[in-house]
Amino acid sequence: MPGTVASVTAGEAMATVKVRLAGGQDVTAAITTESVKDLGLAEGSEVKILVKSTEVSLATGPVAGVSIRNQIAGTVTDIAAGGAMASVKVDVVGGALTAAITKDAVADLKLAAGSSVVALIKSTEVSLATA
Repeated sequence: MPGTVASVTAGEAMATVKVRLAGGQDVTAAITTESVKDLGLAEGSEVKILVKSTEVSLATGPVAGVSIRNQIAGTVTDIAAGGAMASVKVDVVGGALTAAITKDAVADLKLAAGSSVVALIKSTEVSLATA
């Protein structure tokens, strides 16, 4: 998903980079300070957010009391279910995500095309690439 760096908070070895998506949502990436330098990241930099589908969890609403920094609201657009796993496509303002979750989770959450969901992504699982 494309976005713009809103802030960079550097530590000794790691940094948090807040990226604003086109829909106004903020996504936090925890990456090495070396990567921040290598990519030339600064406020205003255009980037792409990359997340493996196996690192995206889904909830039917916002989740309180959890350390996961990224909670992005969206709408299920498609579900492709296999014997044990399902690939759930989620449309968010300014982009799209895919979540690889169990078929049982799809049933338990009663997910279908048109369902409102919140994608949960740990900041350590967000990769950044320059646009």
